[in-house]
Amino acid sequence: MLLKKALVTGSAAGIGQAIALDLASRGFDVAIHYLHSQAKADQTCQLARSLGVKAISLAADVTNPAAAQSLVDQATEHLGGLSVLVNNVGNYRDVPTLDLSVQLWHDLIMSNLHSTFYVTQAALPHLKAAQGARILNFGCASAQHLLARSTNTPYLIAKTGIIIYTKSLAIEIIKDGITANVICPGIAENSFDLVESLPELPTGKPATLKDMSNAAWFFISPEASYITGQVLEVAGGWKL
Repeated sequence: MLLKKALVTGSAAGIGQAIALDLASRGFDVAIHYLHSQAKADQTCQLARSLGVKAISLAADVTNPAAAQSLVDQATEHLGGLSVLVNNVGNYRDVPTLDLSVQLWHDLIMSNLHSTFYVTQAALPHLKAAQGARILNFGCASAQHLLARSTNTPYLIAKTGIIIYTKSLAIEIIKDGITANVICPGIAENSFDLVESLPELPTGKPATLKDMSNAAWFFISPEASYITGQVLEVAGGWKL
């Protein structure tokens, strides 16, 4: 990978922030994306710059195709290219299937599945121009196993769709030297505000943000150049 230029969506805080700062620590210039959290995004941007790399914070509603295109264009122009795309955006709502509104159904599908497609489509021409580019998308634990849940049905449908989309994409872009893979998180340390809300976990504890950024780096690293279309669960045995 000759270029070290990365766009991480939803990176003002949480898992996205951890990945963006990990990449910055490895010498990647980074574009920090946010929708509403400008102060947090700007702070993350400053942390990245303190590591000696170029960084920019950019606002965009990536459920809108034109906004997704603009985000990618701005990131690429500012960074001077693009070699890594991490699609981390995706809302979550814990609502029983029978209680879902039409609006919430669409919102969850759009924020997870459609946003991943829109940003990736916009980024592909730039990634093809890079050497050894990487696409990393986010599913969720058990999405690949088609297991029902009592709540968050549209979220799970969207995450399963991301896995299918990523596998299909991987086949088509391997000729361009681009890999596409999926990380499926379980419960992370930032998933719940209250410890009492945590479900019973086989490990007895949630994943750390470092666990997530380590998994991301595995797929992004030069050593993973022969790995594509794969799904890695970072869930500590949860939902197996």
